[in-house]
Amino acid sequence: MTTHSSTTEAAREPARGEDRQGFDEITILWISEGMSCDGDTVSLTAADQPSIEDLVLGLIPGLPKVNLVNKVLSPSLGGEDFLAPYRAAARGDLTPFILVIEGSIPNQNIIKGDGYWTSFGNDPETGEPQTLNSWIDDLAPRAWAVVAAGTCATFGGIHAMAGNPTGSMGLADYLGWDYRSQGGLPVVNVPGCPIQPENFMETLIWVLYHAAGSAPPPPLDHMLRPQWLFGRTVHEGCDRGSYYEQANFAKDYNSPKCLVKTGCWGPVVNCNVPKRGWMAGIGGCPNVGGICIGCTMPGFPDAFMPFMDEPPGGTLSSLAIKPYGAVMRRLRGVTNELVNHEPKWRHNKRKLTSGYDPHYRP
Repeated sequence: MTTHSSTTEAAREPARGEDRQGFDEITILWISEGMSCDGDTVSLTAADQPSIEDLVLGLIPGLPKVNLVNKVLSPSLGGEDFLAPYRAAARGDLTPFILVIEGSIPNQNIIKGDGYWTSFGNDPETGEPQTLNSWIDDLAPRAWAVVAAGTCATFGGIHAMAGNPTGSMGLADYLGWDYRSQGGLPVVNVPGCPIQPENFMETLIWVLYHAAGSAPPPPLDHMLRPQWLFGRTVHEGCDRGSYYEQANFAKDYNSPKCLVKTGCWGPVVNCNVPKRGWMAGIGGCPNVGGICIGCTMPGFPDAFMPFMDEPPGGTLSSLAIKPYGAVMRRLRGVTNELVNHEPKWRHNKRKLTSGYDPHYRP
């Protein structure tokens, strides 16, 4: 695997077509035949700011016309009818297009051509299953942009965990971290297991505005994630963060307090879900009582297992903050008691001086 480039250097490289005026029409070719559960496609259908319907109906000002090809959302008859735009793109007859990959990329070299891990249609010449790898080999060099949807596609995810027989990896691992598309972009990684719907749509819209010539390339971090979405930790946007600061930790999953000691990795995981919610601003793992298991991170899942155990750093950090938190809780409790009463009236008379004079006197 190629060494990662420095923080946003990759994302700031000028696009090959930077001097052009932009495209009026573009196709999105979505392949979910990676090692995957199709959960990212399902999650995408929940987006509403904007929705996928808004995108394909052309309701977002300033974007090119978008032709989306996705097996779950496709009105085609399937088979070769569905595969036609992919084959056209592989021949160079369909441009420009954005390639979206869902699912991790298996290593076909492991089985040396004897069988396949995952396929997408059949090879027209041999009738044999056409591997995902061969599609990527044909399409990625021609794509105007390449987007990895979900943690499996970005970093390998569940299928790349220790002991897997497939040699699965993320798309940037397969193409190389120095890969550049026809639009001059590196792989755009949008992790999540599955993707948070608005996170993906927001990233895709930025890429499309860039394709239209009206926006710069999206700023990406050193792992090629959208920086504005993954630049903060779960803890920084968590509803329970103030409990951590006061060393007030939950001992079970029924508590509204900080979940670090019950297995939450939020303080060190880059993700905005607690701040953004999951659907229509509602939800987000710790917000609804679920621990953060680090599903947007390159080390997921191996680095975060066993999921229900307290993170190694959690013991030290909770001990370090305990005396501070105990003092602050007590001081705030005293102040809360003081300000939780009405102030005394500014006079020394027992007689009511508010001016109240009831007309009815019993």
